[in-house]
Amino acid sequence: MNRSGAAGASARGAQAEAQAQRHLQAQGLRLVARNWRCPGGELDLVMRDGATLVVVEVRRRSRSDYGGGFESVHARKRARLVHAAQLFLAAHPEYAEAPVRFDVVAIDGAAAPEWLAGAFDTDH
Repeated sequence: MNRSGAAGASARGAQAEAQAQRHLQAQGLRLVARNWRCPGGELDLVMRDGATLVVVEVRRRSRSDYGGGFESVHARKRARLVHAAQLFLAAHPEYAEAPVRFDVVAIDGAAAPEWLAGAFDTDH
């Protein structure tokens, strides 16, 4: 991908994250962090849903050739999200006792965001 293509993809990703954030805030969640980076990963959104810390993966798909946004959060991606969440908790001890949930917001094409709360657990 050339530099302008990467910049366009980055802008579309940021737009999708902002759209997902607005959608979740309208449902009562509160933003804790956005684009939190760590070695080996990034958390798109970290939010609070009451006492629960919610790690949100935002998946934008303009085409469904390889499946939709939910299907694209495969086992390797889930493992990276769990690892990044562990690093987030280590860096933010104020959340260490909070229950943690992993959600996915899929934005497929021009459709409204779809939110899957508790998209996966860390036991598998």
